Amino acid sequence: MAKETKSSILNAAETLFAQRGYAQTSMRTITAFADVNLASVNYHFGSKKNLIQQVLKRYFDILMPQFDKVLDEFEIQQGSKGIESLMRSLVSPMMTLNQVRPNGTELFVQLLGRGYTETQGHLRRFIMSNYGTTVANLIATIRQCLPHVDEDELSWRMYFALGSFVFSMSSSQALTEIARADFGEEVDIQSVIMHMVPFVSYGITGRVN
Repeated sequence: MAKETKSSILNAAETLFAQRGYAQTSMRTITAFADVNLASVNYHFGSKKNLIQQVLKRYFDILMPQFDKVLDEFEIQQGSKGIESLMRSLVSPMMTLNQVRPNGTELFVQLLGRGYTETQGHLRRFIMSNYGTTVANLIATIRQCLPHVDEDELSWRMYFALGSFVFSMSSSQALTEIARADFGEEVDIQSVIMHMVPFVSYGITGRVN
């Protein structure tokens, strides 16, 4: 029973955080949506910050070990081809997040987007404390593909690329509707991501080579 209650709270919080944002979602709104009392939330999570972190942890715990495997096996290629190859190799792990919840990949990116646009400094600390090794390996791999790019400049490019990705994926439902209306094309979240890969890759690279 306690496990079911905890899962209900996580599912409710995840849905509301993705729809409304972290700051705009109160604990009382979550309890009403999950049909539990506030004491249950406090018992299982202790605080709103911890609840936010636990919502994302469900996804990161599935995603990061797969990223580690991809990075360990990745063969470095320099330039845009190397970056695009790396980005494409990360798509399949992203799609496994649908195991957590239906449309899990889309929900995860929406949650990341909320953390990206709202002031949630504790999320960065949580990610780096728990998954910092994977993040560092990813950044190191990108740098090996682009040894000609200054470290500060590369950091800016990755920041802007992440912003483009998060914004586009958070609007994925609108993008699928646009594709249907304007191009007569039926696309899913994976198709949207694959369309994004060359754009993000060239943005990080800064030149085509």
